[in-house]
Amino acid sequence: MTNKRRAVPGVHPYDGPAGGWGALKATAIAVRTQMDAFEAPATLLRTNQPDGFDCPGCAWPDKEHKSTFQFCENGAKAVTWEATTKRVTPAFLAANTVSSLLAKSDFELEGYGRLTHPLVYDRDSDTLRPVAWEQAFARIGEILRGLQPDEVEFYTSGRASNEAAWLFQLFAREYGTNNFPDCSNMCHESTSVGPATVDRHW
Repeated sequence: MTNKRRAVPGVHPYDGPAGGWGALKATAIAVRTQMDAFEAPATLLRTNQPDGFDCPGCAWPDKEHKSTFQFCENGAKAVTWEATTKRVTPAFLAANTVSSLLAKSDFELEGYGRLTHPLVYDRDSDTLRPVAWEQAFARIGEILRGLQPDEVEFYTSGRASNEAAWLFQLFAREYGTNNFPDCSNMCHESTSVGPATVDRHW
């Protein structure tokens, strides 16, 4: 069985060095295409700093002696993707069906930018339609009130902040369940199961 990967626009095989001028150029391109030019330097210089924020890309170790640049190329890119000025507007969603968006890669979808509104699926038009926050919370509450606590699973992304994840699990406990596996538990289930199926004599 061959593993054919779908081609992604702008992504090509690369076997060159992973640092140096190439990394600086790639970081500059990511900053230029994603962030506000005036805010970008200050944002990057706060990455992994005591008075800043932790990099969303990895667990950069906290060292006793700090330096000015506490991030790598991928960390800088992760920050630019989180702080992007690109937005997925209601006009964009009205012009693109869910079926067409499902045909896109994760990379392409993230490239469109951040959501600006809560959304509901409109079956008639096969589009995502923006709704007011009050409507979104009312609908979520209606669904949750119709279920038993242990019928519900609360799941967050690894890209949520620690504070957001803490509030989410507190809400789940108040709702009456402890069904909130973390994303690493879900994402790495194959990691714990897979090795047992591997030939140990390779």
